[in-house]
Amino acid sequence: MNMRSSQSSERDEVFLAEMGITPLWRLRREPEAEVQPEEALAVEPVAEAKAETTRAAAPAFVPPPPRDPAWGEIPMTSAPAPAAWAPPPAPVEEEAGDSLEAIAAMDWDALRTAIARCTRCSDCAGRKPVYGAGARPGTARWFVAAGASSAADEAAGTPLAGEAGQLLDNMLAAVGRSRAEDVYVTNLVKCRPLSANGGDRAPTAEEAAACRPFVERELVLSGAGVVLTLGQIAANGLLGKALQEPLAGSRGAAHAVGGVPLVATLHPGELLRRGGDKALAWADLCRARSLHAGRAR
Repeated sequence: MNMRSSQSSERDEVFLAEMGITPLWRLRREPEAEVQPEEALAVEPVAEAKAETTRAAAPAFVPPPPRDPAWGEIPMTSAPAPAAWAPPPAPVEEEAGDSLEAIAAMDWDALRTAIARCTRCSDCAGRKPVYGAGARPGTARWFVAAGASSAADEAAGTPLAGEAGQLLDNMLAAVGRSRAEDVYVTNLVKCRPLSANGGDRAPTAEEAAACRPFVERELVLSGAGVVLTLGQIAANGLLGKALQEPLAGSRGAAHAVGGVPLVATLHPGELLRRGGDKALAWADLCRARSLHAGRAR
């Protein structure tokens, strides 16, 4: 083992120790088994959803900065991050949903207008879409996609809000990325799917298929060199699989969407419930980083 490999191994062990994972594992190959994850868009009353926001801050994912100068400085999350960019809201127009051909040719402003007036599925009526946000169009290195907009997302007007968003920010910081600098974050399903009692629910195949053209256009406009999906629904929706298919079938390998490498990992909300799976997420983040580095050469 050369000196660089030894340093990398020691660094990974420090990262895992900081995340509270013991005994430390040497990730020479992918874990052979994992618990089948869900995105956990649980059906619960709005009151319970609001109670979630009173929890303590999400567990830290960020290790100390590495000693190897070749890796550069890893941003810590103790100080507030710069405000992520988000385009101004687009006006809602009274007209039918746009064709696939029209969406594929849209610029950024036209795309947001199309999302605002969308009637491509039955979930649109009376809903407020949650637009993607983060790195400015054309400057993103990573494109992060979650499943469906949640109550927290809708309230904040940004994807991956609340505790799950805090943990995502820490995960990105652990590999030297941030929403404010070089990561664009979005949801596969723009409007929050509602259950009969007003809580969050998992999206249907119809809803995911209706929104996918918007996400594909966002990816092109973002300029990102790698896609990281969060959870079962985002991975299956972008890879053209049944939404109910376990994430284990997509994790641990490189895929592609629109010619861009795709890595599937667990949703931060799942990691909040099963902290032991952070080792799996760390392996996925390292894979995404390696794929992006390969494309950047």
